[in-house]
Amino acid sequence: MKHVLILGGGFAGLECAKRMRDENIRVTLVDRWNHHLFQPLLYQVASGALAMAEIAQPLRSILSSHKNVATLMDDVVHIDLPNKQVQLKGRVLDYDFLVIALGAKTSFFGHDDWAQHTLGLKSLDDAMAIRKKVLLAFEEAESAPDAAVAEKLLTMVVVGGGPTGVEMAGSLAELAQRVLKDDFRHIDPTRAKVHLIEAGPKLLPMFPGGLPDYTRERLESMGVTVHLNCPVKEVGEGYVIAGDQRIDSGIIIWGAGVEASAVSRTLAGVTLDRAGRIEVLPDLSLPGHPEVFAAGDIVALTDKNGIKVPGVSPAAIQMGSFIAHSIQNKPVSSTRPAFAYWDKGSMATIGRSAAVVSFAGVQMRGFIAWLMWLFVHLVFLMNMRNRVSVFLHWAWSYCTWQRGARVIQSSRDS
Repeated sequence: MKHVLILGGGFAGLECAKRMRDENIRVTLVDRWNHHLFQPLLYQVASGALAMAEIAQPLRSILSSHKNVATLMDDVVHIDLPNKQVQLKGRVLDYDFLVIALGAKTSFFGHDDWAQHTLGLKSLDDAMAIRKKVLLAFEEAESAPDAAVAEKLLTMVVVGGGPTGVEMAGSLAELAQRVLKDDFRHIDPTRAKVHLIEAGPKLLPMFPGGLPDYTRERLESMGVTVHLNCPVKEVGEGYVIAGDQRIDSGIIIWGAGVEASAVSRTLAGVTLDRAGRIEVLPDLSLPGHPEVFAAGDIVALTDKNGIKVPGVSPAAIQMGSFIAHSIQNKPVSSTRPAFAYWDKGSMATIGRSAAVVSFAGVQMRGFIAWLMWLFVHLVFLMNMRNRVSVFLHWAWSYCTWQRGARVIQSSRDS
């Protein structure tokens, strides 16, 4: 039996594993976590709107009916292309076909020392760390010795004006302005400050027309201070310097950029772009290695139609499905077609009843766009239980402005 080794249980890797229906192919899926994470809703876990289990599901459970697929929880250390081996933290695996779908990590643009002073948003651990930090800030401000200390505690900074930054900033503003406004006696939560910092001239630069301006105006109406053309120059303990302004804050959430998993740099002789992404051939294989494929955020590719494939979940899913088809039906590289990305549009939510959507030349914003955003994200959640649970949470939150996942799970020093 041919052995297909898939590295990464994200959208690309999981879709590839699910599509491997050939019983004569043995599949091993390796991921450092035991679950598949629905990353588009990760910010809602960070802001207390959803619980962890509602956007994550065990990989073994998802793949339980796929009898030719085995799942391993382990870290990928090194990929040995000449010998067709992958070194994990706990073992070494051989392969006939390899699919590299390890995703991306937070990028600090050469300032890795900033990481110790910021909070990323790439995993459940990251989301829980943000939630704990934010909720503790309000608790500590309630007993702060003076107003200056309370003000710093209740100042939150989000770096990056893409979808992650916009959604995170809007959710924090709603948490302070509406959800927590009646819960404290010595502080006024509505006086909390949320700063959104973007180095470029507009938010959501990938969106066309007036959608970026609408996004900025909507956020500002929610109480978010938006800083445009304001690159971050320095981040330290309790402060960030952006442009010519210093903002004192104990909560600095970094959503400004990503780079490929560090494992990509272990690939001898493979060309990488500036962000460490693998420059693959049109069929998603590595040059000189037709048995090795890459998919998802770790890939740099302009498809056969001249479209630069973005690092979004629909693209990753399409890549995973394409690779599974290639391995099962076109194992010889000379007969494989080129990958073509189907752009299903872009969407981002700003806050309650407000979102932006761009699809096939159509631009939408406001309440209808928000309903579309809700529907699409419910459809793409992994199972019916999660869909029902998330829908009920959203409905309850919409009617009451309450968020149920606001428990601080450990002490402030842990």
